Amino acid sequence: MSTPTQAPPESRHRWLVLATVALAQLMVVLDATIVNIALPSAQAELGFSDNDRQWVVTAYALAFGSLLLLGGRLSDMFGRRRMFLIGLVGFAVASALGGAAQTFELLVGARALQGAFAAVLAPAALSVLTTTFTIPKERARAFGVFGAIAGMGGAIGLLLGGYLTQNFDWRWNLYVNVVIAVIAFAAGTVLLSRSDAKHDTRIDVPGVILASTGLFLLVFGFSQAEPQGWDAPVVWGSLGASVVLLVGFVLRQRTAEHPLLPLSIVQDRDRGAGFLAILVAGSGMFGVFLFLTYYLQLTLGYGPMQTGTAFLPMVLFIVITAQIQTNFLVPRFGPKVVVPLGMAIGAGAMLWFTTLHIDSGYGSVLMGLIGMGIAMGSIMPASFQIATLGIAPRQAGAASAMVSTSQQVGGAIGTAVLNTLAATAATAYVADHAPATPEVIAAGALHSFSVAYTWSAGIFLFGALLTASLFRTRRDREARLVAAAPAVRDEAPVLAH
Repeated sequence: MSTPTQAPPESRHRWLVLATVALAQLMVVLDATIVNIALPSAQAELGFSDNDRQWVVTAYALAFGSLLLLGGRLSDMFGRRRMFLIGLVGFAVASALGGAAQTFELLVGARALQGAFAAVLAPAALSVLTTTFTIPKERARAFGVFGAIAGMGGAIGLLLGGYLTQNFDWRWNLYVNVVIAVIAFAAGTVLLSRSDAKHDTRIDVPGVILASTGLFLLVFGFSQAEPQGWDAPVVWGSLGASVVLLVGFVLRQRTAEHPLLPLSIVQDRDRGAGFLAILVAGSGMFGVFLFLTYYLQLTLGYGPMQTGTAFLPMVLFIVITAQIQTNFLVPRFGPKVVVPLGMAIGAGAMLWFTTLHIDSGYGSVLMGLIGMGIAMGSIMPASFQIATLGIAPRQAGAASAMVSTSQQVGGAIGTAVLNTLAATAATAYVADHAPATPEVIAAGALHSFSVAYTWSAGIFLFGALLTASLFRTRRDREARLVAAAPAVRDEAPVLAH
C-alpha cells in the first residue's frame, strides 16, 4: 500500500494525466452546446426545416445518454486506457464526418455517432482520474479542475461556437473536435498507464438492452415534450415505457451475475446524494445556458460572439470557486454544507435573472452570472468527487458512467420542462394582451424567460433541501471511517466532514 506522501507509480505524471482527461471531458461537455449557435448557418446551407433542426442537438444527447452505462462497463472490462483512446478516435472521426456533411441526414447521423463515442470516452476519462489520484489533497485539486470543467463546459461551448461561426464557418464547430482529440490522443498514448487492469469480460446483455433502451426513451420523451406537447402520445408513451424498462433494469441488476451497474454504487448514501446533486444542477443550470442566450440575442440584440463572451465571467467564477471549495471549504465543512449552499446560491442567481427587463444593461446580467459561477463551482467538484469516492478500481467505469448519466439526464429533463413552461407562458401572455403587436410579443418572450428562471430557482432550492438531508453528517462519516478498511480510510479524510 502506498504511503500518504507517495504517489502510486502509475500516476507519476498524474498532473499531465489530469490535463489530458480534462481536455477530453471539455470536448465532450462543450459539444452539447457548441452547435446551438451554428444551427442557423447550418440550416441555411443544408436547407432543413425548423421542425427538423432540433435533431442536430437531440441526436447527440440521445446516443450519449442511452449508452453511458454500457460505456462505463466497457472501461471496466477492457481497460480505461484502451477505451479512452478508442473514444477519442471515434469522436474525432464522427466530428470530421459531421463537419463535412452535405446533407441533413449525414449531419444528424454524425452527431449520433459523436454521442455514442462520447458515452465511451466520458466514463473512461473520469475513471482514469478516479484511479490515478488517491492522495487526499491531490485528489481534491484534481476533482476541483474536473468538476469545474463539467460546470463551465456549456458556457465555453457557447463562446467557442460564437467565435467559430462568426469568424470562420459553422462546420468548424465540429472540426475543432478533431484538433482537440488529436492532442488528447497523443498525450494519452504517452501518459496513460499500460498496466491498466482488465476485469471480467462477460457482459449482462439483458441489462444492456434494458438500460440503453430505457435511457434512450427517457431522454427522447423529454426532448419531444416541447415540440409535441406533454399530452402527445409519443411523449407520455416514451416516458412510461422508459420507467418500466428502467425498473426492469434495477430488478435485473439485483440478480445478474455480472451486473452492468452494481447497485452498491448507487445505494451508498453519500454517492447517491452526489449523483442527485449532479442531476439537479444539470436540470437547473439550463435556465442560464438556454434562456439567457435567448435574452441576450433576441432582447438585447447581441451577436453570436457577444453572447458567448458575455458568459466569460461565469466561467471565471466557476474556476475560482472550484479551487477555493475543494482546497479549503470541502475539507473543513464537507459536502453536506458546501453543496446545499451552492444550490441556494444558484436559486438566488435565478431569482436575480427574473428582474431583467427589456432595457436592462449587461451589468444586471453580470450579477446573476457571477452568482451562477459561484453556485456551479460549489456543486460540481464536490459532487463529482464524492460520487466516485471509495470505488473499487474494477467498478470505476460504472461509477463514472453514473456521474455522466446523471448530468445528461438532468440536462434533458431541464431542457424539456423549462422549454415547455416558457413556451406555455409566452403563448398565454400574448393571448392575454392581444393584439399580438411586436411589443407584446417581445414582452411575452421576456415573461417566458422569467417563468423559466423562477422554476429553475425552485429546482435549485429542491436540490438544496435534498442534498442537505441526504449527505452524511461529520459524525456519521467519521464513524464509518473508523470501521472502514485502511485503504479507504487513507483516501477519505478530504471529505470526512
